[in-house]
Amino acid sequence: MADTLTAPTDAVGRRVQKLNTASLARIIDPDKDMPGRLGDGAVLPRDLLMATAGLDEDALDDERFATFSRLALAAITQAGLQFEAWLMAGFGLYVARCDDYTDPRITYLLHEVGEETRHSRLFVRLLEQLGPPAPNPMDNRFVETVGRRVVNQVIQRPPLLFTMVLAGEEIPDLLQKRAAEHPGTDPFVREVNRYHRQEEARHLAFARMLLPEVWDRASAADKAMVWHVAPGLIREMYENMIHAGVFAAVGLPGVATWKSARNHPGRVEVRTAATRPVLDALIDAGAIERGKVPRAWRGLCAVDPDGAPV
Repeated sequence: MADTLTAPTDAVGRRVQKLNTASLARIIDPDKDMPGRLGDGAVLPRDLLMATAGLDEDALDDERFATFSRLALAAITQAGLQFEAWLMAGFGLYVARCDDYTDPRITYLLHEVGEETRHSRLFVRLLEQLGPPAPNPMDNRFVETVGRRVVNQVIQRPPLLFTMVLAGEEIPDLLQKRAAEHPGTDPFVREVNRYHRQEEARHLAFARMLLPEVWDRASAADKAMVWHVAPGLIREMYENMIHAGVFAAVGLPGVATWKSARNHPGRVEVRTAATRPVLDALIDAGAIERGKVPRAWRGLCAVDPDGAPV
C-alpha cells in the first residue's frame, strides 16, 4: 500500500519505541486523577486573553470580560474537541492502511488515540462547567459542506495530515503554556493546561519524526497541498478558535470585530509564534527549502524566503 510504514528495526522506529515506553510510564485518567472544577468569574487573565483575542484591554468592563473569558475558553475548547476528532479519524485511517501492525509507529498511534480520547473527555467536562458556547453566526450548510470536504482531504493525505497535526498541537500548546504560567489563570484551567501539554509534547515529537517518512512517499498533489493550501487551513483554524459569536455575545459587533481582530498585533504575534515551529519542522523534514519558502507560508508565519522572521 502507498502508506506502508517502514520496518521497526530502523532508527526512527527505535526512537518511536522510546515514546511508547514514555506513554506507559504514567497514565493519567482525568476523570479520576483530575476531579477539580472551575471557579466563578473570569477563567483567563485579561492581559493574556484580550491580546490573544485581538482586543484592546479596555474594550470590555470587568463583568463583560468575565463572560467573554468563559465564552472564549468554551469556543477554544470546542475547537480542540473537533480538531482531536479529526486527528483520531486520520490516525485511524493511517492504521487501517498499514501492512505491519507490529511496527512501533502503529503502537504509538494507538497510544496517541487513547490519550486524545482522555483529553477529549476532560474537555467535555470543561465545556459542561463553562456553560453553553456562543453560537457561531458563520455556521451554515455551505460552510459545513466545504469543511467536510477539507477534512476528508486532510485525513486521506498523510503529509497534509501530519502538517495539520503539528499546527493543531503547536497553537494550543503556546496558548496553554502562557495560560499555565500566568498567575491570573483559573487554577483548574492551569491544571488542565499542564496535563494536556505534558502528553502533547510527545505527540509533537512523533509528528516531527514521521514527517520526513511521509514526505518521501508524497505525491505531487500531496506536496502542493502542503506548500500552498495548508497555510490557509492553519490560519483559518487559528482565527476561528475564538469565532465571531463570542464577540457578539458580549455586545460587540460580532463579524466586524472578528475580522478586525485578525490583524490586531497581539493576535498576529500569537499566530506567528505558534506557526513558525511548524514551518521549521517542514524545513527540517526536507519538505520546504530555505530560500524557497512558499508565499503562503511566508504570510502565515511572517518570515522571508529563508524562513527568518521579518
